[in-house]
Formats: sequence, structure tokens, C-alpha cells
Amino acid sequence: MKAGFISLGCSKNLVDTEVMLGILQQHGIELTPNPAEADILIVNTCAFIQSAKEESITTVLNMADYKETGRCRSLIVAGCLGQRYKQELLDEIPEADAIIGTGAWPRIMEAVEETLKGRRIVIAGEDEALYDEKTPRITTTPDYTAYVKIAEGCNNRCAFCAIPLIRGKYRSRRIEDIAAEVRRLAARGAKEIVLIAQDSTDYGRDLYGEPMLAKLLRELCRIEGVEWIRTLYSYPKFFTDELIETIAREPKLCKYVDLPLQHAHDAVLRRMRRPDTQEEMRVLIQKLRERIPGVTIRSTFIVGFPGETDAQYQALRNFLESVRFDKVGVFTYSQEEGTSAAEMPDQVSEEVMQERYHDLMSLQSKISEEVNQSLEGEELDVLIEGRDAEQPNIAIGRSCREAPEVDGQVYVEGDTEAKVGDIIRVRVLQGFAYDIVGERVTD
Repeated sequence: MKAGFISLGCSKNLVDTEVMLGILQQHGIELTPNPAEADILIVNTCAFIQSAKEESITTVLNMADYKETGRCRSLIVAGCLGQRYKQELLDEIPEADAIIGTGAWPRIMEAVEETLKGRRIVIAGEDEALYDEKTPRITTTPDYTAYVKIAEGCNNRCAFCAIPLIRGKYRSRRIEDIAAEVRRLAARGAKEIVLIAQDSTDYGRDLYGEPMLAKLLRELCRIEGVEWIRTLYSYPKFFTDELIETIAREPKLCKYVDLPLQHAHDAVLRRMRRPDTQEEMRVLIQKLRERIPGVTIRSTFIVGFPGETDAQYQALRNFLESVRFDKVGVFTYSQEEGTSAAEMPDQVSEEVMQERYHDLMSLQSKISEEVNQSLEGEELDVLIEGRDAEQPNIAIGRSCREAPEVDGQVYVEGDTEAKVGDIIRVRVLQGFAYDIVGERVTD
């Protein structure tokens, strides 16, 4: 019996996929990357915004073709789309044999067994499962890097976001449990650990009564074999002085802060139900830059939130122009059912959203290029991930300034020796909007 998997959406979803892969393999099911060979096909879906939902449905329907052209006897729709739409999804997609929600991954074998008997089922609801270090897991990332989910769910109720409706309330894993998992990953060769949660700085408050990310990071820094530790999705609300000092002092911690701010006009932030003000953001950013020398700050912003006026958009634009983030992701607002923003008046037209999106991306591209050009002549440690297909004497990797999948790359010219997974010293020769070109520093 063989199973094929497609994982869509964010890195948090990918960890859920890896856990389900581990459970299937533990039960003797062989895994295959070729959907034509699979008896069981599982699509772990994303439902964060409309485009993600459309991609998920298209992928499910494409996989359904293998019921005719391949060996597929069971098509299972897992993850956020299944959690959000449950029976409705099973009714609307007759090709699907089972729907399982985000908290139902421990029951993946039940879904497999029932569907192979010819039954169509839904397993989704209030299940709040949280994997631990003993849970079977097969990492799908390269050996040198791994994601570790430190918490599940979210207690924020941002007006635009459906994640709390899908993944439930915030649940932290215990520090010792996370550390045990990281030790196991390091023993298998992981040099870079990427910590993820829906809101990383909120980590630990539900278990310990106060934010505990700083303590967790100090604990993980003691683990032998780990060289880089990176934290994503660090909301500003609980970005404490203790956390800033920990990032500054611990050499294994990447001086990289992912700070999703979403907007910079106070009236828009209030409508978004964000607790921050522009002034508070500026104070935090200044503090980060003063206390963490060389820090890289990434943020994400939404344009076209309901009621966003030209003046409010201009305030956001001016904010980016003055703050000069190293890296920025921009999204157009997506009207998600079940969220309070979906019912707000003055929805912004798609045309206006696209204009603002391209304008902001153009501005940030120029800023990012200038930031990268300012690095010319400096030296960076670079984790090698591969080689240029057409020019094998060019190694490709990332420094601590670039997170996997979301940021650019470093191209190392004239290097023929570095192997995948090596961390080498590189001198920056040229900086571009997204990527950097450099040369290996030799003794």
C-alpha cells in the first residue's frame, strides 16, 4: 500500500503533513512522491485567503484524476479547508472520500481504513491535538534545516483573519518537549532550526502565565549540533526587553526578526483589531536596531483593508519609506467569511488594491536593493543549499538574513568545494533587490 501527499500553504501546515507521514509509515504504508503510484492520496489544504482556497480545491480535483489514470482508491482532503467546511466540502466534492480537520491528524489511519472500505467520512471539529517529540514525524525539508512548531492556534482576533476559527485557541508545547525534539533533529544533522507558531512571542503564556520565548531560546541554544535558530511570526505585543537581550547575546540565534505589523495607520489598525499603534511600532523597531547590531527586520502588510482611504494608504507608504525594513511581504486584503472585516462597509475595489500592492512592492524593492547594496564588502556566514544548474561553480545558499522559502538567496561565485549543508564565510560583492552575490572568503 502506497500513499502520496501534497502539502499546501504555510510551514505550520507542512509540520502537520510531516506528522501524518510519520503515522502512515509507522503503520506500514509506503510513501511515494509519484501520485500515479499511490493507492491513497492526501492533500493537506490551506484556507487562509481566497486564492489559497482556490489552489487547494484545484489540487484536490487534479489528484482526483488519478482515480481514473492511476491506482488511487482513497482521496483524503486534510487541513484548514477540511476544518473550515467539513461536511459541506464532502458534499461539494464527490471525488473526495474523507475530510479531516487540522486537529484530526492523529486519526489519519482511521480515515485511510474507512475510505478503503468504501465509506465517505468527515473527521473535523473541536479536536485540539498538539504533537509532541514522541509523535512520529518524517521531515520533508533538507537534512540541514527543520521547522519546529512551538504552539498551535491563536488567541488574537484580528478582524481579517480566519485562523482562530480554523485552528482554535493558542496552545503551547512545553519547553522540555520542544528541546527533546530539537535534540533529535540535531542528532540527525539539522543545523538550522526554524521555530514557528501563529504568534511566536505569545509562546508559553497559557502554560506558564507569562511569555516564555526568551527562556525557550536560551534552552535551545545549549543543544549541541544546532548552529542557527530562527524564529518566525513574532508579533510585537509580547516582544519583551528580555527577548531582545536574548537575541542580542546568544550567538546561535539569527539576528533576524519577523515582525508582522499589517498596517501603519492607527485608525486602520484599530479596525483590524490590532493592539499596536504606529508610534509603538517605531519605538520597538528603534529598540531592536539599537540593541541587536546588524539585525534584519522583516514585516508583512495588507493593502486594501475595508475603509482604507488614499490618505491612510499614503501613511503606510510613508512608514515603509522612513523605517526602511530589510524585507517586506505585501498582501491584498481578502474578504474571508466568518471574520468581522468581511461585513465591514467600504470594501476597497480589486483595482485599487492592485494599484496599492504594486506601488508598495515597487517602493520596497528599491529599499531592499539599497539595503543589500550597503552590505557590499561585508562578510556573512552562508548555509549552502545547492548549485546553479547552468553554472556549477556558483554555490547557492542563505545567510542568517534570509529565512527559507520567503526571502532571497546568496550566490557564491567561483566556489567548487562547498557541499550542501556546509556553512561557509562569504564576502558580499553585489546586492540586488532580493538576492546577494558574493565570493568565498579563504584563509
